[in-house]
Amino acid sequence: MKQLTVLVPLVLLFFTSSCQVKLEQINYGKDGCHFCKMTIVDNQHAAELVTNKGKVYKYDAIECMVNDLEQKNKGSIALLYVNDYSNPGEFVKAEEATYLISQKIPSPMGAFLSAFSLSENAEKTQAEMTGDLLTWEELLNRN
Repeated sequence: MKQLTVLVPLVLLFFTSSCQVKLEQINYGKDGCHFCKMTIVDNQHAAELVTNKGKVYKYDAIECMVNDLEQKNKGSIALLYVNDYSNPGEFVKAEEATYLISQKIPSPMGAFLSAFSLSENAEKTQAEMTGDLLTWEELLNRN
């Protein structure tokens, strides 16, 4: 009986800690893209998806995540994050970012797609580099 009183809390701890819905840091230069299998090296264009069960998918480019979304059950997705082009390595919620498609800013998979946490930064970069500004919904509908 004593073994059972020790075992039950350990099992509960295992199940509650293994299913946390949170972002993981991307280990640039070592982690691989779930979609295209390339190594994630660019900290201005990476993205991450986390499911309701806590499974994390990392991407080397926003376009990889967008393409992979077509194969995912939308109801199973808890979090979508993209790197902020203006703040390399920093994440912003994908739904809240402003996107710029500019032929003058290459992204890892050739879609020329960058995300910005602040629309002012996106507009300033657009003025310098040209291109099209999009919301998350407009980006998804563009594909």
